[in-house]
Amino acid sequence: MSGILDSVNQRTQLVGQNRLELLLFRLNGRQRFGINVFKVREVLQCPPLTSMPKLNELVRGIAHIRGQTISVIDLSMATGGKKIADLKNAFIIIAEYNRSVQGFLVGSVERIINTNWDAIMPPPQGTGRASYLTAVTEVENELIEILDVEKILNEISPLNTDLSDEIAGDIDVGKSAGKMIFIADDSSVARNQVKKALTSLGLEIEMAKNGLEALNRLKEIAAETGDITDRVGVLVSDIEMPEMDGYTLTAEIKNTPELQKLHVVLHTSLSGVFNQAMVQKVGADDFIAKFHPDELATAVQKWLRT
Repeated sequence: MSGILDSVNQRTQLVGQNRLELLLFRLNGRQRFGINVFKVREVLQCPPLTSMPKLNELVRGIAHIRGQTISVIDLSMATGGKKIADLKNAFIIIAEYNRSVQGFLVGSVERIINTNWDAIMPPPQGTGRASYLTAVTEVENELIEILDVEKILNEISPLNTDLSDEIAGDIDVGKSAGKMIFIADDSSVARNQVKKALTSLGLEIEMAKNGLEALNRLKEIAAETGDITDRVGVLVSDIEMPEMDGYTLTAEIKNTPELQKLHVVLHTSLSGVFNQAMVQKVGADDFIAKFHPDELATAVQKWLRT
């Protein structure tokens, strides 16, 4: 187990383009799941959990780790399964999403795999747990499921998507009236959060489920107008998406003549210094950490005016 912990600590410092590393884990059954290593702070054997009054039923308790109090969410229960009963042999994945740190209770942790984003595919339709998946991939002829953690967290503690009165009262999109804001995100919850936060700007909004879908649609719009900025004011894109990630999407946009004038705001729950380096490398115009509606609306408004 110490080998996995050391590997997590080392690999979270890596920067890659169109590649990702997944930490594989299981819940109660044989099915394996994956989480992006860049979101993982550490993995540890489940410590004693403290029960607290009025906790959400999906939160198994509170853990005190390195001077920090962390809520521990049972991922099996959160996706409609049975609770993880054997806490002594269970593990906690400490991860950072949307500017906060959570502990995810899992049955076991296996290893880290390295793969390409184009090997990460949208989830199959019609499966019972599909609503909790953002993507799937194949490893050793076995399907690995990647959970929509943002949806799980939003069900436990819904995020406020309303703009403050101060920001809402200062909305001015300048000469961009009549243009649209384009949103690319693989999480349906995240897409709707962004849409609700930006609806106050009074512009049409179009959405895509991943980078490849967004790129193809933007090319269609550019073919109709001749210049993408005649129709689209700003692209707000997640970074982690199946088939094509946000970094690759941005690079493709900046290297395509009919798209390169489009302002790109990367909006992600990924944290770390490496983000700023990658933002500059691929040519994105801005980077906003999820999720603060005022900051997002202010950034989009700024680039609409530019």
